[in-house]
Amino acid sequence: MAEVFIYDHARTPRGRGRPDGALHEIPPVQLATQVLAALRDRNDLDTALLDDVVIGCAQPVAEQGGVLARAALLNAGYAQSVAGQQIHRFCASGLEAVNNVAGQVAAGMSQAGVGGGVESMSRVMMGYDSGAWSADPSVALRNYFAPQGIGADLIATLDGYSRADVDAYAAESQRRAARAWDEGRFDRSVVPVTDVMGEIILDHDEHRRPGTTVESLSGLKPAFPAMAAMGFGRVARERYPEIEDLDHVHTGGNSSGIVDGSAGVLVGSAEFGERAGLCPRARIKAWASIGSEPTIMLTAPVAVAEKALRNARMGKDDIDLWELNEAFASVVMRFMDKMAVDHAAMNVNGGAIALGHPLGATGAMILGTVLDELERTGKNTAMALLCAGNGLGTATIIERV
Repeated sequence: MAEVFIYDHARTPRGRGRPDGALHEIPPVQLATQVLAALRDRNDLDTALLDDVVIGCAQPVAEQGGVLARAALLNAGYAQSVAGQQIHRFCASGLEAVNNVAGQVAAGMSQAGVGGGVESMSRVMMGYDSGAWSADPSVALRNYFAPQGIGADLIATLDGYSRADVDAYAAESQRRAARAWDEGRFDRSVVPVTDVMGEIILDHDEHRRPGTTVESLSGLKPAFPAMAAMGFGRVARERYPEIEDLDHVHTGGNSSGIVDGSAGVLVGSAEFGERAGLCPRARIKAWASIGSEPTIMLTAPVAVAEKALRNARMGKDDIDLWELNEAFASVVMRFMDKMAVDHAAMNVNGGAIALGHPLGATGAMILGTVLDELERTGKNTAMALLCAGNGLGTATIIERV
């Protein structure tokens, strides 16, 4: 296979995913448009050199449907010869989009493209695209369907994570995110979002709570007992009869934030880089996707990390930095325990608990974040990975050039 390189990446700031959030007035196609325009302008890119733009989205319906990628690239003024594709792998969609472009380049069928994602959670509500997985009783019954929050509390129950444990993890995520912003670690990659008048309306991640402490988090009520009472607690006990009941430790403060945002990663071959006059920033070494047990839903990161390492012919100790989406605190804590990963190498600039999780965009965002951190620290290799709905997981390994 041909070598695949990352030449650049960019993202919007994350806006609170509710009607009073800063990005609510910006349609998702415009969020993606502004990222694509930034990638073009900052690299003086001849977009006719690109073959495809692949955009992931976890709710690809209504104004997020209709192959948004094609609409956004044309809206950004890209050459009409550039194809567009929209993909959906729940929360892993943005990273899967990057891997899709990487696969095209590795196979020699494309020279370059942009992989990324978008999600306007304030405009297209989570759950809008429910599908048979959760909405068809015959499918849901067969697969012991339960919402993700139940899976998060199920992990905590099985692995013995207390409320104090998950709150401590969440407070540290907030501390790291605050430090990263204070030290300008995101400055190179965050593209301020402008309104129709060209005025900047958001230039920072709006969801953060820099003053968060374990004490302040301890006052929040658990988020998912009502879901358990609707019958999903019984589903969890039937699938995992070794537990007596769920320990509800997750709250809005130690779970990922609902936000709006978009991101893009410019990927191409060595030949593309020469033609475009660009120097590669990283090499994509390997990627992988897997399925895992769908009721608990959130345990895929361990298995997909191991698969990606096998694909790269690498071992766990060959990875310098890890970036795992903080869907819930217990997800990352379980991964660190099972993989024996030091917290000092995991999500070093905070994660979705502090910054927010714009579902379809997060995978591309965290890949860019960990690339920036490799360059900042002079380290060499990193893995970005996510769990996703219905027991899915996706991972990508990169090496700094």
